[in-house]
Amino acid sequence: MHFYANPARFLGIARRLTLPLLIGGLVLAGAALAWGLLVVPPDRLMGETVRVLFVHVPAAWLGMGGWMTIAIASLAELVWRHPLAALAARAAAVPGATFAAICLATGSIWGRPTWGTWWVWDGRLTSMLVLLFLYLGYIALAGAIARDGASSRILAIYGLVGAINVPIINRSVVWWNSLHQPPSITLGQSAIDGVFLAPLLVATIGFSLLFGGVVLARMRALLAEAQAEARLRRRAAAPATEWG
Repeated sequence: MHFYANPARFLGIARRLTLPLLIGGLVLAGAALAWGLLVVPPDRLMGETVRVLFVHVPAAWLGMGGWMTIAIASLAELVWRHPLAALAARAAAVPGATFAAICLATGSIWGRPTWGTWWVWDGRLTSMLVLLFLYLGYIALAGAIARDGASSRILAIYGLVGAINVPIINRSVVWWNSLHQPPSITLGQSAIDGVFLAPLLVATIGFSLLFGGVVLARMRALLAEAQAEARLRRRAAAPATEWG
């Protein structure tokens, strides 16, 4: 892990990975969506609304995965003082929040014809909404810390505490009498027909690659911003004669 702590070494790797991840993600996600929208037949029970699945499920996965990225990076910052951990957590916040919002929006689109309403205070929906609010709070707190120069350890603690909500989202349909359907994919088995499962897996891989590419791009931008600010501080602190 400490091998990648050197910013120059990390930037060299990130530059090589960012574009392939973004292009690969776009190609796979686009192909999976075309597959799901144009080729896959309507479901016997859900009809045409089954097509929302190919966006909703990857968005839900990456909404939760984004916060787990924040939590792991926060742990690395607090325990191992990894110099790039705080940047990784901040970089994952905006794409994670975006996918959480997409999950909620597509879930509402699916719920309207299925449940007869756009929203219910179901355990799964409510806990996912809480996750979106946690993201927004994290982004606001990160901006305030960057502006005021406060310790990033506060943000790291917030990231770890917020991770409590992720298993709640995952198990909500099991713990409570939920309108949301139970897990369709569990360890070692799937209740989804293969005609739907294949494009769903491709879509999930594609969106995951996009997520990784965006996080790397944001880390590079945040690192460049931090390095530029450090140079400005050094120049501001230098004696007037050095400005020559």
